[in-house]
Amino acid sequence: MIDITLENFESDLITTSMQVPVLLDIWAEWCGPCKALGPVLERLEEEYAGRFVLAKVNADEQQEIAGQLSQMFGVRSIPFCVMFVGGQPVDGFVGALPAEKIREFLSKHVPGEGEIASAEETAEAEELAEEGDTDSALAKLEDALSKDPNNDEARYDLIKLLLGEGQVEAAKHVFLPIAGRATGPVPEQRPLAFSRYISAVQAARQGRAPQELEAAISANKRDFEARFELAQLFWAASQPTMAMDELLEIIMRDKAWNEELPRKTYVAILEVMTKPQPKPVAGKPVAGAPGAQDKPKLEISGKVEITGNDPVIDQYRRKLSMALF
Repeated sequence: MIDITLENFESDLITTSMQVPVLLDIWAEWCGPCKALGPVLERLEEEYAGRFVLAKVNADEQQEIAGQLSQMFGVRSIPFCVMFVGGQPVDGFVGALPAEKIREFLSKHVPGEGEIASAEETAEAEELAEEGDTDSALAKLEDALSKDPNNDEARYDLIKLLLGEGQVEAAKHVFLPIAGRATGPVPEQRPLAFSRYISAVQAARQGRAPQELEAAISANKRDFEARFELAQLFWAASQPTMAMDELLEIIMRDKAWNEELPRKTYVAILEVMTKPQPKPVAGKPVAGAPGAQDKPKLEISGKVEITGNDPVIDQYRRKLSMALF
């Protein structure tokens, strides 16, 4: 449990909530229901064993924090609890609710034990894969998915490793639960990209040899079928930049060829190469409250950390943009 003031609001609440959900209890000494709720929340924090952090703010001593949150949610009474996730206030409840009701509230925002273990194993698998220990990474990712079937990062990492090992059927099996998200009028970009990746690896195993394709391209620079096949071979062989170079040659000569399949494939390669950004958190940001210049400014709007851009990905995004316009 942590006590929140203006001075540590950013460092102890916002920053912590980027890693783990934080439940902020707004209370006061004179409030009877607050005194009843406090011990319940403390027991739940202990019960959840680090899956969320309890924070408290005294409404009388920290009126700026309490007032801004109350105004945001349209609440005029305490106890009032606000859930922070990813640096944002996303939900709340009012009153001294019983433990079971609070558990129902927490279940909407606090990851289960399986989710946490799955995320940890996914991170470990990524390190193992970077070290070249593919077998151990595969085992970790399979276990991570068994613990949390909704762990998309583990699923995509597993698909990439399986395709890299030439295990196309196994990759298709892992992809199957999310295959529906790659179809329809508005398919999701990432599942669609991995669907194209699987198709490319499958096509590469059944297509012409690289030497035959290169000979065909040397004889006719506009042999787009051969160039596209060669791009798929490069992608399947974990050479995405060489694949995109071939696709660019098609795009620069005929943007509309085969219903823009080269452009769509190029975009899919970039998507597969890109590490997903943290998911945006639903919740209305609140502007900083006015205060004396010598006081820290209260900023409830979250600061989501964005992973650094990959210079290779940026370079190939620019190449595509130049080819298209």
